[in-house]
Amino acid sequence: MAIERSQVEDIIKAVGGKDNIEASTHCVTRLRFALYDDKLVDKDALEQNDLVKGQFSSQGQYQVVIGPGLVDKVYDEMISITGGSRASKDDVKNAASKKQNPIQRAIKTLADIFIPILPAIVTAGLLLGINNILTGKGIFFEGMALVQVYPQWTDFAAIINTIASTAFTFLPALIGWSAVVRFGGSPLLGIVLGLILVHPDLLSAYGYADAVTKGTVPVWNLFGWEVNKIGYQGQVLPVLVSAYVLAHIEKFLNKKIADSFKLLLVAPITLLITGFLAFTVIGPVTFMIGNAITSGLVYVFDLAPALGGLIYGGLYSLLVITGMHHTFLAVDVQLIGTQGGTFLWPMLALSNIAQGAGALAMMLVLKEQKGKGLALTSSVSAFLGVTEPAIFGVNIRYKYPFVFAMIGSGIAGILLTVNHVMASSIGVGGIPGFLSIFPNNWGVFFIGMAIVLIVPFALTLMYGKLLTKRRQAAPANDSVQKDSLPQNTAIDVLEVRTPLRGRVVPLEQVPDPAFAERQMGQGIAVEPKDGKILAPFRGKVIHIMMKSKHALILEHSTGVQILVHVGINTVSLKGEGFTMHVETNQTVEQGQLLMEFDRDLIQKSGYPVITPVIVPDGQSMIESVEELPGEADDLQYTLMRIHLNSSSGHRN
Repeated sequence: MAIERSQVEDIIKAVGGKDNIEASTHCVTRLRFALYDDKLVDKDALEQNDLVKGQFSSQGQYQVVIGPGLVDKVYDEMISITGGSRASKDDVKNAASKKQNPIQRAIKTLADIFIPILPAIVTAGLLLGINNILTGKGIFFEGMALVQVYPQWTDFAAIINTIASTAFTFLPALIGWSAVVRFGGSPLLGIVLGLILVHPDLLSAYGYADAVTKGTVPVWNLFGWEVNKIGYQGQVLPVLVSAYVLAHIEKFLNKKIADSFKLLLVAPITLLITGFLAFTVIGPVTFMIGNAITSGLVYVFDLAPALGGLIYGGLYSLLVITGMHHTFLAVDVQLIGTQGGTFLWPMLALSNIAQGAGALAMMLVLKEQKGKGLALTSSVSAFLGVTEPAIFGVNIRYKYPFVFAMIGSGIAGILLTVNHVMASSIGVGGIPGFLSIFPNNWGVFFIGMAIVLIVPFALTLMYGKLLTKRRQAAPANDSVQKDSLPQNTAIDVLEVRTPLRGRVVPLEQVPDPAFAERQMGQGIAVEPKDGKILAPFRGKVIHIMMKSKHALILEHSTGVQILVHVGINTVSLKGEGFTMHVETNQTVEQGQLLMEFDRDLIQKSGYPVITPVIVPDGQSMIESVEELPGEADDLQYTLMRIHLNSSSGHRN
């Protein structure tokens, strides 16, 4: 897909102009902005831009989804236009974090730590799922596992389990590396710190409870002070806090010690101090806090499982929007380490599927091909565990599929928690998520999967079709209501004549959601019989799309503005086939020729020639707009009657 410089200019303008951009970068699919003021963003303008597939604000960044293979070109063009400097993702994150409150910064920190190690955890989860299939009883044979019936597969499953469990066994090393990097320390010291906390000489955290019961917890005796000699396998808080301390000690020593002695002194002193603090103070305190948090969470879900499932399952998608869902990665890991499994991850997997089902239904609701294509591809992505395209590109934009998806996942969440469905690991969300579920819970999980597929899809489809019918019927109903007004009403009426010959149809028939869903304003559309645009009233030309020449805006003496937009996506023709006969600020008479266009060229180029005639939103002098579909063979045909506020002082 080729990009137009004007389209990129429109994106810059829509985010508040270059002066509102503090820093910008891009990833594989989206532009990422740190803006001085998010309130200056024109969301409607972004939605109308053909380059933009979605938009949202998260963690202080305003993100504009463009798509892979194109976003880098758009970014290059944007830098060329603004004259700004290229920024890294960290630059944008740092700039965006200045606007965040302490809670948002804490959530962002957790996300920055866990996202880099997520591929290792997801891979481990998938492999553990394969091991579950091989070793789970009752999957293929009643009361027996596959490895019991076919013993030759036992060692194969054992190797898979060893490979899969490594990431969880040495999880503190992964967290230590990522956390120390995030806090500004040396990554190798973070890895060593994590390995220290799970050293084989230590009592495993998994065996701590039994050792306490038996009174066999080993200790170090530090001059009469006994310190438990335990590891922190499966624990999150001990290594997080220790990594924070390590990074700050290292940075302090780097400032105080001469360069010639840093290699010999900084790392040993840093690890020695942090190690002692980890085993004597940080570890015991955070171990207790972590266990208290997980025990409290388990208690709440045991006390009211249905309520917990409804809230977490139903509202998880809202956590995704705010970015808070990354916080629960740490909770999942802590639950797996202390409880042997997590009841949160199964609800996450079904929430992903629910959003995918809502987006898939929108493919059948929407009429415009771009919207249909986005709905289909984003639903597939959600079914495979990545929900952002479906949530931000489709469901949030239309609202009701997002709500229906939350309803479906809330119902499924109740089912899962009431039946104590657990995941042994964190794997891929969506449909492949069943691999992370304990095999004895598969039956209930698959029922939940059916719920999140059927409920959001059916509700979205039915409501979407009903909404479309109501919108199609609205013009006729409005016409009857307006015609019944008393003749002596104080409301003045501006009659808008047809600007071109053709069949007049409701906006819902325009194959573009920006027009069909009246996102730009009220109006009507004409399927043209010729290629001439005439002035619908006496007024002034206040705007012309000079490069593409496919649209213009007229203003009546009452202040009412009308947009005439020839065809859909015809901006891509770059003005080819269009001839403009007027200029900006020129006064025109009703019936005067404004522009000509080549119908055949537009259609041969693959673009719809249907022409929306729009009354843009935000005109305070307008009371209501009466739309009049019909056959506009006569150029005196009235397309719309615009009823003005009697207090506006305008007279026809």
